[in-house]
Amino acid sequence: MDMKTLPTTELRTLLAAVSEHGKQHLVEVEADLLQTTYLLSEAIEKLGASFMAVHEIVSEQQDVIDHLIAAHHFESEETQQLEAFKEKIGVEVNAAVTGLQFQDLTSQLLTRTIKRVTGLKDLLHELGNHSNSIDAEHEHEEIAKFLDEMSRSLHVGSRALSGGLLRSVDQQDMASGDIELF
Repeated sequence: MDMKTLPTTELRTLLAAVSEHGKQHLVEVEADLLQTTYLLSEAIEKLGASFMAVHEIVSEQQDVIDHLIAAHHFESEETQQLEAFKEKIGVEVNAAVTGLQFQDLTSQLLTRTIKRVTGLKDLLHELGNHSNSIDAEHEHEEIAKFLDEMSRSLHVGSRALSGGLLRSVDQQDMASGDIELF
């Protein structure tokens, strides 16, 4: 192998390897994030349905208790205790359902992360494409030009990638009000 082409060949090989291995890892990360999003959505849906079913059953039970209280005379301390339990159960069920609504916030974060992964895959693809454009005849000038172009390309891509992804996530119209995280 000619000594003049050795650094160019090594640089091409290195850039191609970084690009290819990086893209492979990011494909796996993206798949894991998509599966996590799906599993989270399914879990939240099932938990929400369960909490609502518990709430309905407790409400039916409370109707029976209210009927028994009306039909029989209980001491006021006992009825006050039952009323306190009713209120506590309602507060806890509402808190649980409200907590489940954080799924939307988590989903926003996962979607943003997937966009970052996709953007990084695009940047790595660009890196791989640029590695083929080095001319061995003008190695030093080409390498300097190539590295400068790659630096600009990565900077522009990185800025574009992070531009719309740095904002906070928020959930509105929840029972407890607006929430904004990060």
